[in-house]
Amino acid sequence: MTRPPAPSSPGVKSHGILGKFLHLASAQTIRDLLHTAFFIYLARMDQSHYGEFQLAFNTAVIVLFLGEFGLNQPLVSSLSKKFGHKGDILVQYTLIKATILVLGWLGVTAFVMQQRYTGGLTNLIQVITAGVGLEALASTFFVACRVQGRQDLEARIRTLGAVCGYGWALGTLALGFQPHWIALFKIIENGINLAGGAWIAINKTDIQSLTLKGKALARTWATAKGGLVFVFMALFSILYNKANLFFLQRVAGPNSVAQYSATWEVVDAIQIPISSLLMKSVLFPLFVGLWRHNKDEFDRLKDNSVKWLLGASVPVMFFLFIESDRIIGLIYGQSYTQAMWLQKWLVPSVMFSFIHNLAAYLMMSQHRQNALFWIYGGGLALNVALCALLIPQNPLLGAGLAIVITKGAVGACTTLYCQRTMQLIKWRAVAPVVLTTAIGAALYFGLRPLGIRELAEGAAIAPFVVLGWKWWKEMRGQLQKG
Repeated sequence: MTRPPAPSSPGVKSHGILGKFLHLASAQTIRDLLHTAFFIYLARMDQSHYGEFQLAFNTAVIVLFLGEFGLNQPLVSSLSKKFGHKGDILVQYTLIKATILVLGWLGVTAFVMQQRYTGGLTNLIQVITAGVGLEALASTFFVACRVQGRQDLEARIRTLGAVCGYGWALGTLALGFQPHWIALFKIIENGINLAGGAWIAINKTDIQSLTLKGKALARTWATAKGGLVFVFMALFSILYNKANLFFLQRVAGPNSVAQYSATWEVVDAIQIPISSLLMKSVLFPLFVGLWRHNKDEFDRLKDNSVKWLLGASVPVMFFLFIESDRIIGLIYGQSYTQAMWLQKWLVPSVMFSFIHNLAAYLMMSQHRQNALFWIYGGGLALNVALCALLIPQNPLLGAGLAIVITKGAVGACTTLYCQRTMQLIKWRAVAPVVLTTAIGAALYFGLRPLGIRELAEGAAIAPFVVLGWKWWKEMRGQLQKG
């Protein structure tokens, strides 16, 4: 008797995407809940300190992005090759990242000195930057787990680090410690991530040992030169995302930074699980492998990703827009009234980020990073010009418009590039979303005169729930046939 084909046989494949995503999403959810609890507690205790912590974190993320985004993408490609000493590769990238992080920390120190921040804010930024930077080193070993589909191991270590780190943060905040002592929680969290990530990479994957063999130093330099375009691409990307905060701090001070950060934290909380967890940690490694070995499956996965991202972005934007007053008021309190109206201006960035990040990872999976480099460079130039023009006139609205317009322009460029080279968005993916949006809008405006806010909003979102359920059943049917 012949055996039926295994689930991994040619046909429609699941690639375990949902399971891998849920492992990382569970760890990220725990970390995000702790992060949110800490920042809400801080925001309600002292708006000025909240603004300073937000400025410190957004400064530190620049250094993190250089070491993580700038090198993790080529690292995925290197570890996906069938031949080569993977332990040697990990050590090479760890050395490169450590060098970048030290230089980045020194650059941040020079920047804050030039900005003439207070001694307390300067110390806070230095400690946060050191702690956040360790995450880039830890991610080197987590990438090795992702390439082999062991996101479950990464999730366990990240959960342990988050609980220990944020436990310190909440405890020291409650006890009234100075901000730079509270900030040690990032060093605790990411120190655990680094040690745990290295341990599971050696003991739970096919990596034999972390050694720098023979001519590895020469290869390390060659790797560093090859990854230079990614590093600068990451620098441009993170700077155009964060530049408005530095302009806002200079023009209006930490309280305005706090108002902007309150709403951006809410909007970004929607974007991170999709852009970071799903795309970077799950889909990108799959795109890299499929582009080399199975172009048909690459196209199918790309089309499904577009469909789901478009379908998810519309109801999310609607909810954030229509419920901005309740969301901000419930989380941060009534003193953040400016954040309530600003959130309405920021919601288009959700769709821009979803589609742009998909397009960007598709481009990198096909080694089109040089084109992406120029797009990000143009995005940075546009953002700086918008910040300089808009923020002095109206600080909060200017900061919001600068980031939304920039994200829209960058997203348009990457999407058009992918549309020309691989037909990223097809009408059969867009049509159901357009029709569902029209039905949802008709239900909302038809029921709004009744004066029951929740009824109208629930009716507007209901068609998207139906559409998602329909797509889910279709996908399950395809998997069973495959």
